[in-house]
Amino acid sequence: MRNIINISLPASMVQDVRAEVKNGGFASISEYIRHIIRSYKEEHLYKGVLASVNEFKSDKGKVLKSLKDLR
Repeated sequence: MRNIINISLPASMVQDVRAEVKNGGFASISEYIRHIIRSYKEEHLYKGVLASVNEFKSDKGKVLKSLKDLR
């Protein structure tokens, strides 16, 4: 199910979005906005994984031997 969200943007941002849609091969502004949201979520996930890797490298991580260790 899709929902509609209306947003207000300054004219310069609207021009930028339209240019990205036209030049970036997006079918619509909605597709472009969905792409931005997905990219943001991927970056957020990547940062979380990177933080976990750094934690593990600094010997602060916990090695799990089974799923029971999660509890």
